[in-house]
Amino acid sequence: MNAKVVITGIGLLSGLGEGPEAHWSGLNREAPQPNVDETQFAPNPVHPLGAVDFSTQIPKKGDLRQMEPWQRIGTFAAGLALADAGIAGNQDYLDRTDMIVAAGSGERDTGTDMKVLETICGREDENIRANEILPSNLRPTLFLAQLSNLLAGNISIVHKVTGSSRTFMGEEMSGVAAVETAVRRIKAGQGDLFLVGGAFNSEREDMLLHFELGGMLLRGQHTSIWQRAGADNAGLAPASIGAFLVLEEESKARSRGARIYAELEEVVSGRCNRKRCAAIDNACRQFASLQSKLNKDKQLAVLSGASGAEGATSEELSFLRGVVEQSYATSIRAYGSVLGHGVEAHFPVGVALAALAIERGAFYPPFDQTGVEEAYTGAPEQVLLTCWGHWRGEALALIGKADQ
Repeated sequence: MNAKVVITGIGLLSGLGEGPEAHWSGLNREAPQPNVDETQFAPNPVHPLGAVDFSTQIPKKGDLRQMEPWQRIGTFAAGLALADAGIAGNQDYLDRTDMIVAAGSGERDTGTDMKVLETICGREDENIRANEILPSNLRPTLFLAQLSNLLAGNISIVHKVTGSSRTFMGEEMSGVAAVETAVRRIKAGQGDLFLVGGAFNSEREDMLLHFELGGMLLRGQHTSIWQRAGADNAGLAPASIGAFLVLEEESKARSRGARIYAELEEVVSGRCNRKRCAAIDNACRQFASLQSKLNKDKQLAVLSGASGAEGATSEELSFLRGVVEQSYATSIRAYGSVLGHGVEAHFPVGVALAALAIERGAFYPPFDQTGVEEAYTGAPEQVLLTCWGHWRGEALALIGKADQ
C-alpha cells in the first residue's frame, strides 16, 4: 500500500500571532517584521510570543495552572490544528486520531535550582540539604526537568485526543521524526488520521544557557539567517513557537469533506558526524532520492529551515546554491529570519508554511536582502523544505499540490 498523505489542519502560534491567516499575512508583507526582543536576554536576541489568551484553547484554569509555558504553547497550537481540520470536539474522529509529539525534556524550575545551589554552596552536607529542599519545592511526581511526554498528555486531556501517542526527543530531528513517522505509517496503512507537531519556549534561562555553552546563540543585533552565514556572531535566535499539523490519508479526508491544503509527498532524513562537507553529502543523497518527484518545468520554491548556527548554515547555503541550483531555477526563503528558530517545532512550522503557499497559490516575498532570496512569480505547485539541525541531523521534505 502507498496511500497519499494530505495536510488538512494547521495550528501555528508564534510572535506573528495565532493561526494560518496571521502567519500568511505576517509573512507576505513587503518587508516582513520579526517580533524580536534584544534586551531581556542581552546580548542574545529571542523571538517571544505576543499577547495570547490561552483560555480560548485551554479553558480550565486548573489545566492552565499546572502547565509550563512550552506545554501551553503546544496544547494551544494542537487545538488550533484540530479546529482547522474540522475535527475538534468530534469524538468519533478524536478517538482514532493518533498523536506524535516532538518535545524537549521539559522546563527546569530555575528558582528551585538556584535555591539548591545557594543553600549547598560551601557545605559538606550538600546531598542532605539538597534532598531536604527538593520535596518541598517540586510538584508531585515531577523532577527538576519535567517529563517530555507531559505535552502529549495535556493535549490528550484538554482536547480529548485518545488514539495512540508517541513522543520523540532530540531537538530539530525530533520534529522531523514525528512528521516522517506519521507519513510512513499512513502510506503503509497503519493509520489514517494523525495530529503531529511540537512546541518550544524561547524565554528560558536554562535553555539559553545550554545553547550558549555550545556556542550556538546569535549575539548582538538581530540579523537575517543568510547575513549570519560565516559571521563571527553567527548563531540561532530561539523562538517561542507551537506548530501542529493534522495529516490524513487522502481518500479518508475527501470522504469527510475536509479542506486539503497540500499533499505531503515525502520526508527523508539522516544524520552525520558534521565533519566538513559531511552534511552536504548527506543532503545530496536525500535530494537525489526526491528528484524523480520534482517538476523540472517550474521554478523550485525552497523553504529553508536553516538555524543561523555555524557551520551548518554556510554548508546548507552551499548545498542549495550548488547542487539544487545546478538542477533547477530556485527561489529560497529562510523562514527563521522572521520567525526565529523553533528547535523541536521548526520542521512542522516549515511544513505548515509550505502547505499554505501551495494552498494560497503564491510564494513568500524575500525575507533577506543579501541577494540569496530571489523573487518568485506564479503559483508554486511544489515546495522543497530543508531542515538541518543546529548541531546534528539533516532532512528534506517535498510538499506538493493535491489532486483536484
